[in-house]
Amino acid sequence: MRYAKLLGKGAAYVALGGAAVIALLAIAALTPRRWSFPENPSCDITIYLTSDGFHTNFIVPVETPVFNWRQHLDLDKIANIPSQNYRFLQFGWGDRVFYVETPSWDQVSPLNAARALFYWNNASAMFVKGHETVPRFPTDEVKCLRLSNNDYLALMDYIDGSFQMSDRGEKQRIASGQDQQSGFYAANRRYSVFNTCNTWTANGLRVANVNTPLWGGLAKPIMFHLRNGCECSSDR
Repeated sequence: MRYAKLLGKGAAYVALGGAAVIALLAIAALTPRRWSFPENPSCDITIYLTSDGFHTNFIVPVETPVFNWRQHLDLDKIANIPSQNYRFLQFGWGDRVFYVETPSWDQVSPLNAARALFYWNNASAMFVKGHETVPRFPTDEVKCLRLSNNDYLALMDYIDGSFQMSDRGEKQRIASGQDQQSGFYAANRRYSVFNTCNTWTANGLRVANVNTPLWGGLAKPIMFHLRNGCECSSDR
């Protein structure tokens, strides 16, 4: 009887602790890191952020006056079909096995999902997709941002630094994407429930001086807080 009471108390404490953590994360997701922005910011380069409700991606120009992806990535090797006509690149980061083996959300493996969430040291991958124009996503949320040249360069350095380089100093393509325009590359950092695909996106936005929630683990709060003082319309 005594042990049953102790177990009951222990379970209650665990439940309370879990509820407290969830409450703190909810507050952090709803709280912006920045409350004000410069009055006359430099708004030089337009990028896009996409979300399917779970996962976020950057879409950036291939070439701008301050950064040219052709000098950092072989565009012919991104996908199965070589192309040098890409004008925009889509970047995402995530758990390597989950990313590569999950063509769509309705094909999620429960085992892969559980491993990605509860294992603490998962290898990661970069997703890269080429586009000839700014893509339209029928079901995804898309928002644009205008960045200063310096902030854009900081974001590009962050994305470029997320690729894991080989001993020869080359980016390592590890798998084809789910279509003819994309591929996966080995990435730096390890994936865990505390370092998710959206955490990676939020960290990139912060280096570019874009507002994010205090906790950037969820896609919807990232999209909600997305601003930096520059006006931008996603109509294209």
